[in-house]
Amino acid sequence: MLSAENLGILRGERVLFEGVSLEVRRGDAVLLRGANGAGKTTLLRILAGLTRTDSGHVTRGAAHHWIGHREGLKPHETPRAHLALWAKAWGAEADTNTILGDMGLSRPADVAARYLSAGQRRRTALARLMLDIRPVWLLDEPFTALDAEGRERVLAMVHKHRQNGGAVVAAVHGDSGFVASQEMVL
Repeated sequence: MLSAENLGILRGERVLFEGVSLEVRRGDAVLLRGANGAGKTTLLRILAGLTRTDSGHVTRGAAHHWIGHREGLKPHETPRAHLALWAKAWGAEADTNTILGDMGLSRPADVAARYLSAGQRRRTALARLMLDIRPVWLLDEPFTALDAEGRERVLAMVHKHRQNGGAVVAAVHGDSGFVASQEMVL
């Protein structure tokens, strides 16, 4: 579904990482671990095709979703409007009301992002995963700002996605809550 071979990247004159290889298959959950600044986000961005690598190459055999650590919501945008915008952009015919309910966002669905909690903004960003079926999910710190209920909702999404043959590559700190098929420390 996704593979990378001998990836390396420099930041200024500093080698952020080198020789990184991985292969992601159906049902996999690859966890990226490491200290802040170790290159987890950069590696995810390279896998997503958003950042160039200085060495090595990536082969993408399936469509992917990228959810970065920033939610991507405009301050005036509501969760409902955000999902509708992305559904239209992707040509997806998803039931946004069901998705909002599944993510625990029914009540704040029409509240501007500037008034939402950090957890509600995070849930809104993660709800984009449900708009369009894409086999590979690239997630940068998906549990940031989530309460226990939000975390359980995301874990259920990941579990269902993997059972349906999807794969996840996620940068995490601490316990991810799901069984990894591979862990990589940067």
